[in-house]
Amino acid sequence: MTTILGKEVGPIGYGLLNLTHPARGIPEEQSIASMKQALDSGANFWDGGEHYGTPDRNSLHLLRNYFARFPNDASKIVLSIKGCLKPDFTPDGTPEGVRRSVETCLRVLDGKKKIDLFECSRVDRNVPIETTVQALSDLVKEGKIGGISLSEVSAKTIRRAAKIHKICAVEVEVSLFSDHVLSEGIAEACAEYDIPIIAYSPVGRGFLAGQWKSVKDIPQGDTRLMFPRFSPENFDNNLKLVQAVQQIADKKGITTAQLAINWVRQLSQRKGYPVFIPIPGASTEGRVVENSEVIDLTAEELSDIDSILASFETAGARYPERFMDQLNG
Repeated sequence: MTTILGKEVGPIGYGLLNLTHPARGIPEEQSIASMKQALDSGANFWDGGEHYGTPDRNSLHLLRNYFARFPNDASKIVLSIKGCLKPDFTPDGTPEGVRRSVETCLRVLDGKKKIDLFECSRVDRNVPIETTVQALSDLVKEGKIGGISLSEVSAKTIRRAAKIHKICAVEVEVSLFSDHVLSEGIAEACAEYDIPIIAYSPVGRGFLAGQWKSVKDIPQGDTRLMFPRFSPENFDNNLKLVQAVQQIADKKGITTAQLAINWVRQLSQRKGYPVFIPIPGASTEGRVVENSEVIDLTAEELSDIDSILASFETAGARYPERFMDQLNG
């Protein structure tokens, strides 16, 4: 367990993106049941966003309705919300943009749950990070948010931001496909300031669940087909990693998703690294239970995975080209 804003959070959290994705069309009752199961399974760090869904139905609306139904759960959850994106999904880290985003989120939540952590989804490269963090710091002082997180930032940005205000968490993509936080100094910078890493997409956007054997298995219209790692020219190469780690998972009697999630979680045990909290997303109660199970991989299993990763190179970028310049801000 680790502590954020004085509250203990479980070793595996819960991401809400899948629940309100317009293309998924998940009924609200199913979403609320999955959220309830997440809390019951010990996943009390929840990650939502102003842009997770549409302006009329996003994760904030879902959270408001959940806590209206289960008001006693509000104090049990550490809620992290992302925002500060313009309608065209470009970052807005200006003081005015930060305040607009936070106040919009608070208005939708309607007092049902406070925002424990708030982060700008991406760094606005036209605004100094010090200016953005100072704007967030002002909102902390006003009591509108509990603390500040960062998202998709470089080690340099973490250090600059931490000089302005305490940073409570850093969110970044981490998976067997995406381990750049380990090689680019991000993990070390977080450890330096005792900042936990919130690891999103620990199952590689579902790739590491092992359900797809061919790019043709992914339904037409699925947004994952927009991501380079799922493109026909990259899919077969990336499938090799899934097949390799699946042998380890099968031998242990767990799913590849469980292996992937707990590999990320156990990065916390490695010397010089901070706490890693993976936040898998799941839209059914059964999958929530599966994803939330803490399973310790042995030293031998971790070594075998390291050997696989040492000889494997992920094919394709993490995001479509138009979004790549927003990463590692």
